[in-house]
This record gives sequence, structure tokens and C-alpha cells, in this order.
Amino acid sequence: MDSTQTIIDEFSNYLRDGRRRSQHTVRAYVTTAERFCTFLGEHLGRSVGPAEIQALKQADIRSYLAYRRADGLTNNSAARELSALRAFLKHIGGDEAQIPKIKGPKVKKGVPRPASPDDILALAEDAQESASEDWVGARDWAVLLLLYGSGLRISEALDLTGDTLPLSDTLRVTGKRGKIRIVPLLKEVREAIEHYIDLCPHIMEPEQAIFRGKRGGQLSPNLIRRVVQQTRTRLGISDKTTPHALRHSFATHLLAGGADLRSLQELLGHASLSSTQVYTAVDAAHLLDVYNNAHPRAG
Repeated sequence: MDSTQTIIDEFSNYLRDGRRRSQHTVRAYVTTAERFCTFLGEHLGRSVGPAEIQALKQADIRSYLAYRRADGLTNNSAARELSALRAFLKHIGGDEAQIPKIKGPKVKKGVPRPASPDDILALAEDAQESASEDWVGARDWAVLLLLYGSGLRISEALDLTGDTLPLSDTLRVTGKRGKIRIVPLLKEVREAIEHYIDLCPHIMEPEQAIFRGKRGGQLSPNLIRRVVQQTRTRLGISDKTTPHALRHSFATHLLAGGADLRSLQELLGHASLSSTQVYTAVDAAHLLDVYNNAHPRAG
């Protein structure tokens, strides 16, 4: 087996067994790694192995990104591809690996714009990869997926306690003014939380927070905000992508998928329907963006 195929296979095994990534993520990341190695082989004029990758300079990676741009890579796809490339380079080269940066798409001011699912996954994956310890990475991955997958406020997610365990396909959440609501818990989100709990060095007591800081206390919202800020800077994602923006994205994507406002009001825990109606404007703006970008006669 040649050296290129060996490092690709090792990367695949690392993602699947070491990081317990989903089949979809493993397939997407491995495809990026294969594409990158093919480009490098042509760019360097020889087969690619660990030594070649560790010797790369930023100029080599910029050449690859220019190649991908010329091949039609969009801004929305760039973040996910860069997250995959970053994971691959760090897997091969360690902390000294040359990690690419790219300027994210411009965001117009006005109605808040939802982040794309690709950007959200890239954000969560990069946060996990960049954590100082595996359990911390698993924690950050689980929190960010929970904010997007269930539409929670960051305070609601971090206030969850051990008495909600074991998890099921729904989650009991205490919102503003002590209002209780039931939200769906997707299989992927539940598994992410369970994986974090398996790795967490702190005992899960019924009355204590599930998500912990390194010293064992309840995780601070400001820490998650800082993680998101650092991650979106590395990936070139819009600075509008905050932890609370993941909740906006949850609502907007559900509305675009056909959810009615009353159901959305219940899922978000809004006291009045008027609070929920803002998402009709967000969705209209998002659909207009899609139309203007995709329709040959738009604009």
C-alpha cells in the first residue's frame, strides 16, 4: 500500500474510532483529505506522505484553496471543507501543522441571518478538535449541537442537571420565568452528550450541572462564547455566528422546513407569538438570499 493511501486510511480510522464521528462526517472528511493529497501530488510532482505534509507551507495550502475556489467552492461549503482540512493537517502534523485561514462570506446588516448547517457543524467540529483535552472537546461539541439541534438558550443548556439522565428522545427544559417545556433530542445530539458524559472526569450527581468546567463547577456561558469566537475566527465564519445564533438557526430552518409558528413558539419557549413571528422575517430574508444567489435572472 502506498504512503498516501496509508495516511488516508489512518485518518479515517482516527475519525471513526478515536473521535467517534458519524459516518457522514468521516466520509466528508476523508473525501477532503483524498482531494487534498491528489492536489499535492500534482503540485509537488511526487507521492505524498507524512513528511511532505509536515513540510508544507502556508503558500502550498493557499494554492490548494485557490484551486478549490476555481473549482466552484462556495463560501458556505468553505467552512466545512476547511474544518476537514484542518483536522487532517493536525492529525498528520500535530500542533505545528500549517493551518489555513480564509475570509468568510460578507454578511449584510439588518435582519439576523441564520448560519448554514455546514457552518454550524464546522464550528462544532473545529471546537472539538481544538480543545486541550478529549473530554473538553466532547463537551464543546455536545453543547453546540444541543443549541442548534434543540433550539435551547445557552443558559438553558448549561443549567441542565444530572436528574435529566438517562437521556431519551425528548428533553425537559426550564426556560425563562421557570417555564417548563419539552423539546426534541435528536439521536446525534443525545449520542454527543452521552459521549461527553462517558469521558467527563467529574461525577454526574442529580443536582449538579451536566456540563462542567475543568475544575468541576458549572460551565460558564462566557467560556462557550469564547470558544465560538476563537473557532469562527480560525474558520473565517461570520462574527454573527454566536451561540445564540444557533438557536436562531434552529428556528429558521424549522420554519423553512414547514413548521408552523405555534409549534415553533412552544419549542422555543416564547411567552407570546409575537416573539416567534420575527422568524418569518428572518426566513424571508434567507430565502431572498438563496434566490438572488441561485436564480440565473435574479437581480
